[in-house]
Amino acid sequence: MIEYLNGKLAELTPTLAVIDCHGVGYGVNISLNTYAALQGKEEAKLWIYEAVREDAYQLWGFGTKVERELFLLLITVSGIGAGTARMVLSAMTPSELCGVISQGNDKLLKQVKGIGPKAAQRIIVDLHDKIDGLEVAVAPAAATAQVPNVNKEVHDEAVAALTMLGFSPAPTHKVVIQILNDEPDAPVERVIKLALKMF
Repeated sequence: MIEYLNGKLAELTPTLAVIDCHGVGYGVNISLNTYAALQGKEEAKLWIYEAVREDAYQLWGFGTKVERELFLLLITVSGIGAGTARMVLSAMTPSELCGVISQGNDKLLKQVKGIGPKAAQRIIVDLHDKIDGLEVAVAPAAATAQVPNVNKEVHDEAVAALTMLGFSPAPTHKVVIQILNDEPDAPVERVIKLALKMF
């Protein structure tokens, strides 16, 4: 069993990190939170979950143990697979997710692509008591809706356009913020093009 991988960061995309450990490149599926934490780094340490099935062998990596614990809890919920769990952890930080679950805020959970009303309720009911043992500061759920100091008009237009294209508002908001932090003066068209590449 692989507990963690620690090595050179050979390649990085918003969904995949390749960690070079003594000449062997491990392709690891990651969330947007982990992607943001790894940007600009040459070395990386990821906490690993191995998903072994008859038709596939996948590695899922996380920047913190807490994020991995939340992922493992999410995939115990009926109807929530690894891909959907990653979407949830891309839309919210671990502290925001714990806040949403502890406050029973199913509205924010339903904004995540792949999470319907029933799945949102199941996550809250199944995990409400289980998150108490996690060492994470619970953030208020409203924090996910705040827009940092970026061009609000461009942000709103880009999120609206991407939402119309079928992307969920919560992760879209996060990606657009990230782009506007890197390129504060980017026009709407560029933000949308960059966001589509990141998805």
